[in-house]
Amino acid sequence: MLLRDLVAQQTGVYFSNDRRDLLADKLMDLMAALGMTSFLDYYYVLRYDADAERHWGQLVDRLAVPETYFWRQPDQILATANVLARQHFERRPGTPFRIWSAACCTGEEPLSIAMALAEAGLLGRSPIEIVASDASTAMIDRARRGLYGERSFRALPPALRERWFHASEGGWRADPVLHAAVSYTTANLVQREDVAPLAVADVIFCRNVLIYFADDMIARVAQTLADAMPPHGVLCLSASESLTRLATAFELVEIGGAFMYAKSGGANGARGGGARGAREQLKDVR
Repeated sequence: MLLRDLVAQQTGVYFSNDRRDLLADKLMDLMAALGMTSFLDYYYVLRYDADAERHWGQLVDRLAVPETYFWRQPDQILATANVLARQHFERRPGTPFRIWSAACCTGEEPLSIAMALAEAGLLGRSPIEIVASDASTAMIDRARRGLYGERSFRALPPALRERWFHASEGGWRADPVLHAAVSYTTANLVQREDVAPLAVADVIFCRNVLIYFADDMIARVAQTLADAMPPHGVLCLSASESLTRLATAFELVEIGGAFMYAKSGGANGARGGGARGAREQLKDVR
C-alpha cells in the first residue's frame, strides 16, 4: 500500500486493489535490475535514494501506455481547427493560437491536430503554437523520432495518409510541415510547476490519461489547469472521461459538434471566455 500510494502521489496513476497485481508485474523488472525482491526496499529507493530522480524516470517509462493512433476521436480536433482557431484569429488577429497536447504518448495526437489545422488552411499562414508533452521521456523520444507503424493509421482516412505521410525505412514519417509544427517536452500532470507554464494554451487536449487517476487526483489536476488557463481556454477530454461528476471549475459545452469543457460562469463568462461565453459565441456555428 505504501508503494502504491507513493506511485499515485507522484505520477497520478492509481492502482485499485483489484489491479495491484498489475502494478507488481510492472515493477518486477525494475526491482530485479536493482537486485531487489522487496517492494518495501524499492519504496525506500524511490523515496530517499540519492538517485531517486533517475529511478522515477524509469518507473514512469514503465507505467506509460503506448496505445494511441492518428485521428483518434477526431470531433474535438476538427472543432479546434475549424471553429476555435478561426474564432481566435477573427477576435485576436496576429496573436498566436496555442494548443497543448498533454499526455501525447508517441505524438499521434499533436500531429493529428497539426494535420487538421493544415487542412483548414491555417498552418503556416497564421501564428500557431502546438506543444506536446508526456511524463515519459521514452514516449517523448519516440514522438520526436516521428516514425510510425501501421497500427497508428487505423483510423486515419486514406486520403490524409497519402497527403501527409511518406514511407521511410522502418515505417512512415509525417510531412516535415507537420513535424516542425509541434514542439515536444516532458511534463508530469500532477506537478503544478510542470503544468502551469503549458496550461496557458487556448486549447488543452488531456485525453485518455485521467482514466488512470483516482477522483481526488483528477480534481486536483483540473484545478491546476483551470488556475493557469486563459478565461477563454477550452479543455478536451476523451469520451471515456468526465468531469461532470466532480466539483471542478469546468462546465461541459458543445463546440462545433464536439463536447469540450470551458471554465464555469463568473468573470470568465462575462468576458466571453467561460462556458456561458462559449455557448454565446458558438450559436452561429452549430
